[in-house]
Amino acid sequence: MLRHEFQPGRLVAGLFLTATGALFAGDAGGLWQTPWFTVVPLVVGGLCLAAATAIVARGIRRRGGTESG
Repeated sequence: MLRHEFQPGRLVAGLFLTATGALFAGDAGGLWQTPWFTVVPLVVGGLCLAAATAIVARGIRRRGGTESG
């Protein structure tokens, strides 16, 4: 099985988008009430944090000399 390079930025983005989906799934299921505008700070904030994480990870890889691309 081929192994792929770990990308923490994608992990962070996936966690935030999954949390947003779970939040609105709970709202759709009637477990709690979620305002419609809650999605904007969650998604935008998650994507900004994911970008910052990816930049830091790339800097660490580049400094360590293990970048293959």
